[in-house]
Amino acid sequence: MSARHGDIADSTASRPFAQVDVFTEVPTLGNPVAVVLDGDGLTDEQMAAFARWTNLSETTFLLPPSPDGAAGGADYRLRIFTPGGELPFAGHPTLGSCHAWLEAGGAPRAGDAVVQECGVGLVTIRREVRAAVGPDDEPEGTGRLAFAAPDLLADEPVPADDLAAIVAALGVPDDAVHDHRVLDNGPGWRVVLLDSADRVAGLAPDWSRLRVEHPDLSVGVAGLYGDDGGPDGAAVEVRGFALAMGIPEDPVTGSLNAVVGQWLVRDGRLPDRYVAAQGAALGRAGRVHVERDGSGTVWVGGASVTCVAGTVRL
Repeated sequence: MSARHGDIADSTASRPFAQVDVFTEVPTLGNPVAVVLDGDGLTDEQMAAFARWTNLSETTFLLPPSPDGAAGGADYRLRIFTPGGELPFAGHPTLGSCHAWLEAGGAPRAGDAVVQECGVGLVTIRREVRAAVGPDDEPEGTGRLAFAAPDLLADEPVPADDLAAIVAALGVPDDAVHDHRVLDNGPGWRVVLLDSADRVAGLAPDWSRLRVEHPDLSVGVAGLYGDDGGPDGAAVEVRGFALAMGIPEDPVTGSLNAVVGQWLVRDGRLPDRYVAAQGAALGRAGRVHVERDGSGTVWVGGASVTCVAGTVRL
């Protein structure tokens, strides 16, 4: 072994690791996130390099909270990377990382509420532990988790030139677009509401021109089901194309479902509690549970399941 390779080997450490499928109870049907449960001592460059290597939509690193975060009640700090860079917030990484932290023995300071520190500040995650099962009366997994959607940083109509480019890329007629908003909760989304869930499910977008002319856009698309509902009683079909993050289509997207819920529940197009379906176009069956509580907070949640558990050397 060369001295150079020896130096690299000596600089690595074995760190606990999990790969968690989010917004599903069935492995491989949700959206995976890679979670390094001890990111202490890693540089920004090391985190970014590992995120590129996993090549998942997001890879996260758990760290002790900052002094300000700890003073605010944070249980841990989370850094979230895509293959293209760091995000201040993302939904399925928040839930999947919390799931992994709880499974590894994490104990929240505030009962059933977990407080996560990340780029947008403190995010509260509530947990609904499943009923006890088995002869030893042990709870099954971590139950369903839900995060409180961060406040919107932007909420306005999509600019006309952006909208025209999006509609052209989606390949839909102008009158298929019933509404549109720029909605930003860390990741910034241009969201269009189409005339039906079936139209959303059948989209085959061509983003080639949009990538050249509008490379900084990430596009969300939603369409409502009728009175009979969609799969598993879903009220809305959602698809997310995170082009600005280098993700052609995200299987199931917590941040996007958060802004869709904040928008469409507020406007009376969706009820205070509903289920969104996402991922069918990629062979997934994500189910996102959205609820607006009495205070107006929108909670976005779902089941998570660990598919890979072990260690990584970083």
